[in-house]
Amino acid sequence: MTRTAARPSRPVPTRRTTELLLVLAAVLIAVFGYVEVGVNLDGRVPADAAEYGAALGVLALLAHVVVRRRARYADPLLLPIAVLLNGIGLVVIYRLDRATSGVGAASTQLLWSSLGVALFIAVVLLVRDHRRLQRYAYLGALVALVLLVLPIFFPPVYGSRIWIVVGPLSFQPGEFAKILLAVFFAAYLAVHRDALALTGRRVWRWQLPRGRVLGPVLLIWAAFVGVLVLETDLGTSLLFFGLFVVMLYVATARTGWIVIGLVLAAVGAVTVGWLSPHVHSRVADWLDPLGSIAAGKGANQIAQSLFAFAWGGELGTGLGNGHSVLIGFAAKSDFILATIGEELGLAGLVAVFLLYALLISRGFRTGIALRDPFGRLLAIGLASIVGLQVFVVAGGVLDLIPLTGMTLPFVAQGGSSVVTNWIIVALLVRMSDIARRPAPAPAPPAPASASASVSEED
Repeated sequence: MTRTAARPSRPVPTRRTTELLLVLAAVLIAVFGYVEVGVNLDGRVPADAAEYGAALGVLALLAHVVVRRRARYADPLLLPIAVLLNGIGLVVIYRLDRATSGVGAASTQLLWSSLGVALFIAVVLLVRDHRRLQRYAYLGALVALVLLVLPIFFPPVYGSRIWIVVGPLSFQPGEFAKILLAVFFAAYLAVHRDALALTGRRVWRWQLPRGRVLGPVLLIWAAFVGVLVLETDLGTSLLFFGLFVVMLYVATARTGWIVIGLVLAAVGAVTVGWLSPHVHSRVADWLDPLGSIAAGKGANQIAQSLFAFAWGGELGTGLGNGHSVLIGFAAKSDFILATIGEELGLAGLVAVFLLYALLISRGFRTGIALRDPFGRLLAIGLASIVGLQVFVVAGGVLDLIPLTGMTLPFVAQGGSSVVTNWIIVALLVRMSDIARRPAPAPAPPAPASASASVSEED
């Protein structure tokens, strides 16, 4: 009786050609936006439109070539989405540069984007297996703590101590700390998830964790309040604590941790909100965004932002035809979202949010597909960083939550932010390559004659 040969499994598509086409489309969309700004402001195509398109295209193609050669099975949507968001940010910053005097920020942002793509390439080439990062989790947590403490020794900028300024250079160390903390949280929770999920005392409908298990959570909460008090930085503290609570829920699948996290965050935020004048003023503006107009002081940033969204309507005024530059110094950072809402309208705003949602969902999908607990938590944590940051920025600009002063990922002006987000995408690309990579084919069975000879010798 002869055995039928096993049907060979279908090869897993790499989708690299799909990624290439999407990357080219992202570059073309950004170039079209750049041209539209010049046409609306000057009545002609900008003279450097070809140079801008070539620079962005070269960066995108270099990143694609590295992914094609070293991460063949990576998610094909991660890189194109990052290129498109970065390109949209460069276009809007260039548009705001045309309405403000001084050194243009678009060229500086392009340099930072080049550095971000260079680090993206370095991470894809050097981090061959994400599980190696677990070895350096506690060292990374120590470095992150140092990065968070350093700005305390520098003068505040716009009321917050989150910047390190050395001569003409400035950067936010907290942007790099969030990646290191995500690695640490993933490593800690991967080891202790069973103790966090299964042990504790049941009180009515809630299963409360033991003290020794709850201790690290309270320590993270204390660090959250400490950052908020010493640096008066509501956004970073909310991001760090929110990241830990999300990863804690993913590791344990217990909604009780979400409740505990929200209660602790609310207590810390309310307490510091009354003690810190800077945070208290932001809460007051959130509760009454038009109060400055009623007091005869003119429209504040929140009011100007709401006016910009209202003026944009459904389809916007067109790139270059808005007035969101009146918001002031923050127009190129967190309030850059108001420019998008005014000049691209509700349709453009929704499109940007959908890009973020797609990027975050692909990160979650990568985490679900990974088999190791550390990789699963790290991928979901990195995607959550982007999601939490978008929520905090959009919520503040839309007056849904108090203003935090954080930068919109890939879009807003900020070298530290754009570099960090490119590193996050690089790690997701590397992990998605491992998650989607086909399993090695099983070894073929030994020939019948060979097995028979072995049995005869026995």
